[in-house]
Amino acid sequence: MHPVVVYTLSRLGLFAVALAVLYLVGVRNAYVLFALAFLISGVASYVLLSKQRDAVSERIARNRRGAGEN
Repeated sequence: MHPVVVYTLSRLGLFAVALAVLYLVGVRNAYVLFALAFLISGVASYVLLSKQRDAVSERIARNRRGAGEN
């Protein structure tokens, strides 16, 4: 599967998990719920998705090198 798709789906999955956990913990205000889930999933993705982020970076670099040769 394309690295960008894997990374994007992983980020969305982390956001959904953070959202569900916060809701179960008792955060009911929608603005606070989404803001906290966004922040928590962002930090978690920075730590947990480094391999996927590197794969996306490598794919972009490889595509740019290929486009520069034409």
